[in-house]
Amino acid sequence: MKLGSQASTRPECTVERAVAVIDGKWTTLILRDLLGGTRRFGELRASLSGISPKTLTDRLRDLEGAGVLVRQIYPEIPPRVEYTLTDKGRALGSVVDALAAWGKAWT
Repeated sequence: MKLGSQASTRPECTVERAVAVIDGKWTTLILRDLLGGTRRFGELRASLSGISPKTLTDRLRDLEGAGVLVRQIYPEIPPRVEYTLTDKGRALGSVVDALAAWGKAWT
């Protein structure tokens, strides 16, 4: 596959489509945490120091909309909400692993 400015502007560019799913300052870190298993909102927020509740909510909704995770709401008082990666989301594990390896080698 030829990578270049022309390839990145075409809607059929697979790299562009993939980046559109994982784009956002916190998205890859949310994926990293969810690769470890199901998490609740508070657990995600605690592990991502500095993220605002609104930003976390927005990123989780984006990932849910992309089919990367599912949100399970339990009818309890107080309500309990859990987030779990789908098969599509777990497939991003190799991407997160590659980013971690690059970060270890080059930063």
